[in-house]
Amino acid sequence: MRPAFALCATAGNLRARPRNGYTQGMKTAVSIPDAVFEKVERLARRAGRSRSEVFSAALAEYVARHAPDEVTEAMDRVCADVGDQQDVFVAASGRRVLEKTEW
Repeated sequence: MRPAFALCATAGNLRARPRNGYTQGMKTAVSIPDAVFEKVERLARRAGRSRSEVFSAALAEYVARHAPDEVTEAMDRVCADVGDQQDVFVAASGRRVLEKTEW
């Protein structure tokens, strides 16, 4: 079994170091206002999650909301997978909705 390694970021350099903790992924230190930390602490306790999980989920959501190109690319992949298949029921239903909509 090979040892797990994590990347350690210091002064702009990345280096591998043995992973000694229970978490996986990049570890980093950030400064946040006390009020935000306290809210995260309460949310984590209520949700039965670790602070790391809450921060990770929040950052993932933030990045997703601020990366519209990735959303567009994902939608394009879905459309490509589905293709130009036409569903008669869906087309007829959509037509009825559009006919009843005031423009």
